[in-house]
Amino acid sequence: MKPLDCVTRLLAGGGLLFCLIYLSGCAHAPAVDKSTPEELKQKALQSAVVHTELAGQYYQRGQYRVAIEEANIALKSKSDYASAYNMLGLIYMDLQEDAHAEDNFERALKIAGSDPDIHNNYGWFLCQRREGRIEQSVSHFMKAISDPLYDTPEKSYANAGLCLLKLPDYERARAFFREALIIRPGYALARLGLIELDLKKGNLETAESEIARHLQVYSATAESLWLAVRIAQAGNDMNARENYAFQLQRRFPDSREARALRAGKVNHE
Repeated sequence: MKPLDCVTRLLAGGGLLFCLIYLSGCAHAPAVDKSTPEELKQKALQSAVVHTELAGQYYQRGQYRVAIEEANIALKSKSDYASAYNMLGLIYMDLQEDAHAEDNFERALKIAGSDPDIHNNYGWFLCQRREGRIEQSVSHFMKAISDPLYDTPEKSYANAGLCLLKLPDYERARAFFREALIIRPGYALARLGLIELDLKKGNLETAESEIARHLQVYSATAESLWLAVRIAQAGNDMNARENYAFQLQRRFPDSREARALRAGKVNHE
C-alpha cells in the first residue's frame, strides 16, 4: 500500500492515528551503512583509538572503573587492538589485580610484539610485582630501547636501573642511570635513581645533600618525597623526616608512597 493510499483510506475509516504511526515508521527506517569493508575497518580502528585515549585520561585521574569500560569499548570495536590491552594492564596493575594485569600485557605483546611502550610497561610490572623476574624485566626495557623510533628511551634506561637496585646490581644500575642522563640531561627519574643508589650504598651524607638540592630544583613528586622520607629516616633526622612525610601526605594522599608511609613501610623499601 502506498502512503497516500493509506491516508485516503484510513481517513475515511477513522484510522488516522494508525496511519500516522505507519508513516512515522517509514520515515525513521534505519539507514543502511554502505561503507566498503576497508572503510568499516578504518572506522573500527578510529573508534578503538578514541576509546583507548579516553581510557588513558580516566586512568590518569584515578577513575579506574570508567577507564576499564572505555578500554573494553575499544576492544569491542577492534578485538586485536594492542594499545587497549596495554591500557588494561596498567589499570589492573594500579588496582593490584596482578593476574589480570599480566594477562593483558601478554595479550598486547602477542598482538604487537615489538611495541616499545608495551615492553616498557610490562617490564615495570615484572619489576614491581614478580619477585625473581628482575632480569626478565630488564630484557623488556632493553627491547623497548632497541626500537630506534621509541620516543622515551631514557625512561626505560632509568626503569632498568631502578629495578637492578633490587638485586642489587649497583654498577649496572649506575650505568643505566647515566645512559638516561646522556639522552636527557637533568632527567628527574634518573637523578632520583642515583640518589637512591647512594642511600642503598650507605652514602647518607651525599644522599641527604642531593635530595635537598633535587627538591629545590624540581617540583616535588610522591616518589621524590618518599625517597626524602627514607633518607631522613636512615640518617635519624626526625625533623626532616616529619617535614617530608607531612608534604607527602598533604600533596599526594592517594599515592602508593603515601599508603606505604601510613602502613609504616619506611624501613622496608
